[in-house]
Amino acid sequence: MKPFLKEVAEDLIKKFGLNIQHCAIVFNNKRPAVYLQKYLADIIQKPLFSPSVFTIQEFFDEAVQEKPADFYMQFFTLLDIYNQLLAEEGLPTIKSSQFFGLARIILADFNQVDSDLVDADKLYKELEDIAAINLEFDYLTPEQYAFLSQFWQSYSEGKHKRQQELFIQMWRRMPQLYHRFHAALAAKKHITHGGAYRRLAGMDIAEMGYLKKFEKGKVIFVGFNVLSRAEAQLFTKLQQAGKALFYFDADEYYLNDTLQEAGLFLRRNIHELHLKNEFAAPVNLMKTATHNVDVYKVQGQAAQAKILNHILGNDYKQQTEVDAVAVVLADETLLLPALQTIPSQADEKPINLNVTMGFPLGISSVFGLADLWLSCQLEMFNNTNILKSSSTHITYQQLESFLTHPLTGLSEKMKNKIRKALIDENIVHVEQNRLIRQGGMLQKFFTHIHQPKQLIAALLDVLNFVLNNLSQQKQLKNIDAELFVKTIHELNRLNDNIKDYLENEELPFVITLIQKALQNINVPLSGDPLQGIQLMGLLETRNLNFNKVVFLGFNEGIIPKTSIGNSFIPDSLRRVYGLPVLENLDAISSYMVYRLLQRAEDISIVYNNLTDETTSGEPSRILKQLEYESGFNFNYYELDLPVQTAEKQTIEIDKKNPMVRQRLQRYLSQEKTLSPSALTTYIANPIDFFFSYVANIKEPKEVTPVVEANEIGSILHAAMENFYRPMLKQEVTKEWIQERLQQKDALIKKAFAKVRNMPDADTYEFSGMQQVVLAIVDAYINIITERDMEDAPFTIMALEEKINAAIPFQLKGKKESIKIFGIVDRIDVKNGVTRIVDYKTGKDELSFNAIDKLFDTNDKYINKALIQTMIYADAYEKKSRSRHVQPVLYVVRTMKEKGIVFSSNRKQLEGPFLAELKPAFLAGLENKLAELFDEDIPFKASEVADNYMYSIYTTLF
Repeated sequence: MKPFLKEVAEDLIKKFGLNIQHCAIVFNNKRPAVYLQKYLADIIQKPLFSPSVFTIQEFFDEAVQEKPADFYMQFFTLLDIYNQLLAEEGLPTIKSSQFFGLARIILADFNQVDSDLVDADKLYKELEDIAAINLEFDYLTPEQYAFLSQFWQSYSEGKHKRQQELFIQMWRRMPQLYHRFHAALAAKKHITHGGAYRRLAGMDIAEMGYLKKFEKGKVIFVGFNVLSRAEAQLFTKLQQAGKALFYFDADEYYLNDTLQEAGLFLRRNIHELHLKNEFAAPVNLMKTATHNVDVYKVQGQAAQAKILNHILGNDYKQQTEVDAVAVVLADETLLLPALQTIPSQADEKPINLNVTMGFPLGISSVFGLADLWLSCQLEMFNNTNILKSSSTHITYQQLESFLTHPLTGLSEKMKNKIRKALIDENIVHVEQNRLIRQGGMLQKFFTHIHQPKQLIAALLDVLNFVLNNLSQQKQLKNIDAELFVKTIHELNRLNDNIKDYLENEELPFVITLIQKALQNINVPLSGDPLQGIQLMGLLETRNLNFNKVVFLGFNEGIIPKTSIGNSFIPDSLRRVYGLPVLENLDAISSYMVYRLLQRAEDISIVYNNLTDETTSGEPSRILKQLEYESGFNFNYYELDLPVQTAEKQTIEIDKKNPMVRQRLQRYLSQEKTLSPSALTTYIANPIDFFFSYVANIKEPKEVTPVVEANEIGSILHAAMENFYRPMLKQEVTKEWIQERLQQKDALIKKAFAKVRNMPDADTYEFSGMQQVVLAIVDAYINIITERDMEDAPFTIMALEEKINAAIPFQLKGKKESIKIFGIVDRIDVKNGVTRIVDYKTGKDELSFNAIDKLFDTNDKYINKALIQTMIYADAYEKKSRSRHVQPVLYVVRTMKEKGIVFSSNRKQLEGPFLAELKPAFLAGLENKLAELFDEDIPFKASEVADNYMYSIYTTLF
């Protein structure tokens, strides 16, 4: 079917011939110009002077003398005027950061008021009156007040009234704000787009000198739909003066049916404003042409893009020409998934793809680098200005983000060096000076900028440094080069626009301005708009037609949108004054979809059927309406994404493997030692032992600002060692413990500093969470020393004693032995009994079942603490030649209630009972060691899931 713009081109050549060069052609956006010029060239078949082409804003902006004011000039001008009004009322002024969100709404309302020629004085007076009526005759009933008071505990009628009064004050100053704002811009020889519309609508535009350049031709308005009141007046005046022609893209299906919202604005333009459509008879393609529609219901947002390869498979292989294929993103967040889905080649030939909507800078690595730099600057500002820190620092998270960023250009050697220092020293806050001393990229990136006016220039310096560095290293990708150039260009433009306003601004606000400015940038990607597959947003399709159209994101709530944007003007007044309301969005969206469909033969509509917090899972009402009344040929498909969980496979590691045998042999040759905790790991879950002690797969270390549970135990152990160190080989009395407790705080802080690799504890300022950890350790020490005072006197024999002993066992009739190495928390003597004391901060238990159950891998109640302390007791007996060494356990959480002695069936593990069970324990230990080194018994997981509940290797077996 013939595209709309081609029909326009044919009619223009018929009317003007080569004199088309004297015409001005006005579109809603820039995209259609290149299509129209191609059609004109194809028709004339010889060189010609092109007509002047404008967007609607460009055309009317050029008709006024003032320059269009950019957003930042409007914002800072509005802020100055607003603060003048507040000062005149005797009220405190407002900061830029507080006013920014408010200003965006006010400026949007001002522009809308001007574009639709609304009397601002009258509108804002009515807003003030409505607010005053609501205050005087409050619409809330006593029951509603009571409900709000229950729902919002901070709610009060007084606060509610106060907010209403503040709104009344704001509406009261709006007329003055509006007029002074426009006057201030005029004094700077600038004007808003809405202001330009209002100005021109009040003039005889047909007599303006600006139009004389087109007096040999016409001003031709192509493809317009919804018009503001100012545009409507201007169009009418130009038509009455015989200076304008209008081409409306309409179909009888929705133009002549008053129930069809798609034709709402066209009916107004043609029937009410009497704008003459040069195409006197609208087409009837919606009903007469063939339209095949494939509807795809898919599960998930990104899955919508993944179906493109199915829909466009044949188009990839063809060199499609102009107006052939378009992928229209009703949901523009699908751009990246779509780009990742469409391949670069098909059958070894490149695929022509043109992304008309541009690539959002906000999702690029270049923006990520700029945003990271701005975040670091904000953090350094907060250190010095808010936290009043004596030194400037960067959190390790920021530094880690810098190290992992793909554009920093740092060598892997430098990255690993920095990471190692971070982990080894557990540096949570990195001194800025330490980074600056490294020079190069680190110095450039982490230099602290103190003046807001210098921020953009400093960021440009960083980006140029990175760009040059990557270029020299030949690591710069084409897409990144384009993004760098566009970012640097936009930052220079932003700097020119706002540098004069930043003298008294706060640095955090300027950072916010820069971030918002960069986020809104779209970078045009390379591609031919006249060839290949066109990837575009719905707004960019205006005036264009394609034989094949694919819609992605065709969900209710996305098309049409469910909000007209933020505004202070309520819906009731919008309707009174003819301002846009929510129903207008339905009409606009319906028209854009219908006009695309009327000339398309092959149509695919994809929507997300998954219901979540972002989508209802329902197709757009426009699709439902088409299904009901259009008569199109519909085919329905559902993308089935079955979720299947793979059956858990039993993983077994053969010990006969040469590598495994070699690693195990190192233990048998006593080249390596085993700790009691390693043995209990094997007993509880043999496969964990393999991964940790044979394959040597360790959990990677990382910097953490939070003190983990195991670190609390380490701090307690270090503190208790420091506590009793002066009494080594001496008798400890209750009185000594009481006196020593006076030094407890200093001992805990010293232990904390040692475990966390921190500076001197005497001068270090502990944070809130660290203070909590200190309090926990303090409470644990109180519990331990309370028990020790009950047991006093006793003699400390050793603290953090290193135990190194051989354990023999029989392996298939051959004598073998391994060497055990571990550290005992405390060894003391009480009433002639030597005790192995183990401090525990976890959920260890004192009770145990039969001895044989201790070594049963498939038993749920393996007492690891008992096994470890019994091994230590046996090793210490051999080392010191002591007899009947008793294991005791200080479980700080439960020792007050349950004591410190192990027990089985209510019999405590001491004296004769300990002597009775010890041989059975050693026999069970030897059998388990024989099993560990038996090549015929593979490493495999325990049958009891609780035994590896907290294993870090669960994803491996």
